[in-house]
Amino acid sequence: MSEPERTSAVHPFPEPAEETTPYLNRELSWLEFNRRVLAEAESADNPLLERLKFVAIFDGNLDEFFMKRVGGLRQQLASNVRELPPDGHSPREQLGAISRVVRPLMARQRQLLHGELLPALAQHGLEIASWEDLRPGERRHLSEEFERKLFPILTPLAVDPAHPFPFISNLSLSLAVSVRQPGEEQLRFARVKVPQTLPRWMQVPHTLRFVPLEEVIAHNLERLFPGMEVLDARPFRVTRNADVRRNEETADDLLEAIQEELRVRRFSSVVRLEVVPGCPDWMRELLCQELEVREQDVFEAVAPLALRDLMQLTTVPLPSHRARAWTPVTHPRLHAAAAEDIDIFQAIAAGDLLLHHPYDSFATSVKEFVDCAADDPAVVAIKQTLYRTSANSPIMQSLIRAAENRTQVAVTVEIKARFDEAANIEWAEALEKVGAHVAYGVVGLKTHAKLCLVVRQEGDGLRCYSHVGTGNYNSETAKVYTDFGLLTASPEVAADVAQVFNLLTGYVHQPRFRKLLVAPVNMRARFLELIAREVEHARGGKRARIAAKMNGLDDPQLVEALYEASAAGVEIDLVVRGICRLRPGLPEKSETIRVRSIVGRFLEHARIFAFANGGRPEYFVGSADWMTRNLDHRVETVAPVEEPRLQEELRTVLELQLADNVKAWELRPDGSYERCRPADGEEPRNSQELLMQRALERAGRAG
Repeated sequence: MSEPERTSAVHPFPEPAEETTPYLNRELSWLEFNRRVLAEAESADNPLLERLKFVAIFDGNLDEFFMKRVGGLRQQLASNVRELPPDGHSPREQLGAISRVVRPLMARQRQLLHGELLPALAQHGLEIASWEDLRPGERRHLSEEFERKLFPILTPLAVDPAHPFPFISNLSLSLAVSVRQPGEEQLRFARVKVPQTLPRWMQVPHTLRFVPLEEVIAHNLERLFPGMEVLDARPFRVTRNADVRRNEETADDLLEAIQEELRVRRFSSVVRLEVVPGCPDWMRELLCQELEVREQDVFEAVAPLALRDLMQLTTVPLPSHRARAWTPVTHPRLHAAAAEDIDIFQAIAAGDLLLHHPYDSFATSVKEFVDCAADDPAVVAIKQTLYRTSANSPIMQSLIRAAENRTQVAVTVEIKARFDEAANIEWAEALEKVGAHVAYGVVGLKTHAKLCLVVRQEGDGLRCYSHVGTGNYNSETAKVYTDFGLLTASPEVAADVAQVFNLLTGYVHQPRFRKLLVAPVNMRARFLELIAREVEHARGGKRARIAAKMNGLDDPQLVEALYEASAAGVEIDLVVRGICRLRPGLPEKSETIRVRSIVGRFLEHARIFAFANGGRPEYFVGSADWMTRNLDHRVETVAPVEEPRLQEELRTVLELQLADNVKAWELRPDGSYERCRPADGEEPRNSQELLMQRALERAGRAG
């Protein structure tokens, strides 16, 4: 077997508790996930533009981590929170550990970009050029572009007794400029914001060479400071806390409360200041003083900053250096139904449909389901939850059209979805304008369930069609996120879905569900029962197994239940993309637990839960992870998949991912991950590639 690749076994906590506690730290576990993302950027097995994409994803992930997680820890520290997480480390200890992990990761990212990827891409014509690299004619062209496209919208902001230090918005890129009047010694400071409304990279004509926008601005500053001597210009970037807590119980209007939160968040404290090497000490100190940033929150990184913007360059016309194109295929049963001129409702009535995106097309299944409902005169009602959706969402357009067609439309729009609040408020207002019933969920809970219920008049009665999904109703992310969707005409599932909507929009006392697992009502208890049942099977001498796939696992009660199951001999296979607090392989505690994570071209977002049940297996799919927030603080739904042929599909997906030896990583007891590699003579198995091939074969096309 080849030498295993392993994430560095970092032990950033000086105390021995990290070694002995049965729980891994949540924040460091997430950083290990981002380390695996960076490893994809480092992997020579990936095409160059795919590697550049992972550099951008790593950077965007880190931005969100600082906004949400570091911001939250900073608040805990300021509030003197005494309650410790299961791993026993205080907010101060966690912040120190985060810094000790993040700084080497950022250095590794920059070294990879500048030392390997950019030189390799330059050999194929794609180059991020500096101003000094340009020929005189190219500089003239970009200076002319500056005059036409940049100069009119730039606003230099001086800092002096008459001009206070300006507000610096979250994630904005700025130039710290040093100027002085001719003949004077005194240095003056000014800030120039790099516009976020323009592409970050200015293209040199007839080439694939790009110059960062801030460099073009920096070399034309004399136009912004006429008559002044421009001495220096250095980029810097600010990250602000987005973990602003609201008090919903005391809010008279939830919509107003969220709008107020958005206003507060704009001015929240700075949790990270990024600067470039060579930034003058006085300039750095001024930024720290005015932004109220401590030196330990300053992160120095080689320019360019904001590497998430590299995503814009991954679409350049170098197809041989991108991952092979993938076009989702129409599910075979829907394809056959279309050929026979059978509508989607007839196809669902003939038997449940299990969709696996992006292998199965979202457009010809879920979007088609809502489209048909919007235009079908037999449809009398559509109910749907919306958590995150795309800017020009076809699903939202269909719901608006349905309401205009006088179909009763009821939508629960989650306006507390982090970073999507403003967009969701706009969609909610658009729906209300056409007469749809819009609710904002339940006070104190986020509505994370992925549900759509269509009610049709058929014959002498009403028939309901339900969609229960693991992912958002977002046609864009459906192309790059793996998710499941169950389309069913089951009356029992429909009754439960309707009950969930009643819970969201009305008053329901002690709701009961026959099929669905619904958080925070019965989901936690039901999962614990299912795990306990496997324990009883193991103790009774029957083969007992749990196989589950999710995005995160951090709930202490479920972790303890899994430890108990392992101690009883239950085989447990977990595919956990991101955070995992559970330590596998602990003697007499988790010896039968295996945890792996898959990081590939698609973001693994689907949730599957499978229980052997003594030979009568039960399978579930839905919106919830095994995290405390999902089980206790969100409205979530998980549905049983009962048809044997669909259970077999889920089993196949799980087994493919558990056998992946290309994109899978195995979690070790110390919290590090080891990449799975083919043994000598063993065939490489990339589960996502195999699932694409399988989808093509099911559709009757060769790969």
